[in-house]
Amino acid sequence: MPQPPLPSPEIFQHVRIIMGMVVGLSVARLLNGLVRIIQHPGQTRVYPVHIGWVLTLLLMLMHFWWWEFWLVTLHSWTFEIYLFLIIYAIILFFLSAFLFPDTISDYTGYEDFFISRRKWFFSFFALSVVFDLIDTLLKGSAHYALFSAEYWFRVPVYLVLCGVAIVSANRRFHMAFVSLGLVYEVSWILRHFETLS
Repeated sequence: MPQPPLPSPEIFQHVRIIMGMVVGLSVARLLNGLVRIIQHPGQTRVYPVHIGWVLTLLLMLMHFWWWEFWLVTLHSWTFEIYLFLIIYAIILFFLSAFLFPDTISDYTGYEDFFISRRKWFFSFFALSVVFDLIDTLLKGSAHYALFSAEYWFRVPVYLVLCGVAIVSANRRFHMAFVSLGLVYEVSWILRHFETLS
């Protein structure tokens, strides 16, 4: 016999703690990778596109954590919603791990590593865009109304760019993609992060 949906405040706190653990692992992985580059600058060649995605992902993780607070308005919880959110957080962790693996000794540097592993990174990035869309719809019409038409433009554009990034190793495209993505993420934060009220 299925369980009835559980009340929101207690479940939200529980889910937020678990999501926080996964997000914390993601942030730690990115920060440890950056510190390792600073500590051993001559050990591995740095690639600006790789660093750009590291910074973009750090902003995305902050974005994710800030906007998940909207889930407090969710009236009831189910295991499916809980599982969806945990998988979303895990996708973000995978993105962090793809940027900073345990070792890149099989590659000549971060450029060689990033370009050769781009299919995995951008497949998961596209998946995170789809999960973000579902997450936004889960939070209700009031939350979705904050973004309206821009959101429906943003989602397909990101998916198309991810598709191109998967099939193309063109360095100029990758530099343009990460540059525009980072600027857009900063713009999004400046325009939408002032308050949750």
